[in-house]
Amino acid sequence: MGKSYKWYITGGLSLGASFGVLTLLARWITANTILSTPETLFKYGIVGGLGYSLMGIFAFILFSFVAVKIKQRFNKHETIGDVLQDRLSGQSYTIMMGLLLLTSFDSLFIQAMGAGLLFHLLLDIPAFIGLFIFFVYCFIYAGIGGMYTLHKIEPIKISLIFAAIIFIPVYFFIQEGIYPVYDGIRLYHPYLLYWKNHDAFLFILTAILIGFGQVITDRATWQRIHIIQPTKVRASFWLTGLIWGTIPLALFSMLLISIFNKSFDNTFTLLFEFIYKIDPIILVILFFLFCFSILSTTVGAELHATTVLIVKNIISIDKNYSERQKYKLSYLIAGLISLVLFIISTVFTPNLLELIFFFGQFYGALIVPMLWIIFGNKRLSAFFAYSVLVGVGAGTILIVTGESLLAIWISFITSGLLSTFMYFISPSEK
Repeated sequence: MGKSYKWYITGGLSLGASFGVLTLLARWITANTILSTPETLFKYGIVGGLGYSLMGIFAFILFSFVAVKIKQRFNKHETIGDVLQDRLSGQSYTIMMGLLLLTSFDSLFIQAMGAGLLFHLLLDIPAFIGLFIFFVYCFIYAGIGGMYTLHKIEPIKISLIFAAIIFIPVYFFIQEGIYPVYDGIRLYHPYLLYWKNHDAFLFILTAILIGFGQVITDRATWQRIHIIQPTKVRASFWLTGLIWGTIPLALFSMLLISIFNKSFDNTFTLLFEFIYKIDPIILVILFFLFCFSILSTTVGAELHATTVLIVKNIISIDKNYSERQKYKLSYLIAGLISLVLFIISTVFTPNLLELIFFFGQFYGALIVPMLWIIFGNKRLSAFFAYSVLVGVGAGTILIVTGESLLAIWISFITSGLLSTFMYFISPSEK
């Protein structure tokens, strides 16, 4: 605790492209990928599966240009909260911080849902016991350990993730063959091979929009931008996108293995049921470590980033806390977040895809305002962030009718037009 609070935030790191890619992958290979992959496949078929992969590729490549600007313009900042504090004032700052916290808890809640399923289905223990162990582990290594500990553990977990997605499908296809799987899919699930699915193309475009919105507002990603060397930022995000795109494809292959010779009742648990198709115990262990690594690295990164955001950019904003007090506050906040998530995730089990699309309105509505915050030079008014709330409100009205995809675009367009108008009528320059 003798180190400065900056050490807790950055770990004293300065990363090149290879470690930059590693730490970004550790943040973005998430439970969303595990849990929403089955529903995406069965709702939109193979085209949806390919589109899910393209989502990450395009989102990261597009954001690479934004990340370079962030690194150049805000090189003295450490978090997204620092930038918002610099560019916004009054009600706009309060609204944006509130929205960031809301999306943080949404992300953490989805990871918690995945962890509960993992422990319940694979270890056959009550979900609340597994979740308690899981959150205690994440609190210790991320909430207490900070960025330095996160970075030390991430290479091991990423190695486990890629070992699983390479060895498990390859082992099965060598053992069973590719044609039996293909023939089984044609027999039991021929609709998955239908590629003229026009809804799938709208899903792909919407998924790219949501993915870009998630990255541009992500607390953990902004922290990692500030610890990647300036000349390596663009390459890190390009490589992250290209490598991330292989993860959904590997998960889709695991799903096809799970269902090629049977029907199914519940898509939500289908990927975890893949375990029953694996015979050698070493592959069973590898699959468990694969799931656990994905969930814990994401929760760890998000828990740490959310804790820093609250302590540095909310609690300490008008107070002169000592470094020791900031550490203590961080431990307390991380513990409280873990406890709240543990309680909520043991009580609620919402539909995952509906949850993702509902919060997709927030991510869509935040895109254009965030671009003005990053690229704009004018002093933004205290009412600037209301454009996001109006956009979300417009989308929510539409989502009630069941038009989830269209609602996200309405949120994006409404917020974009309103924030652009408010930016151009701003009189003063910074």
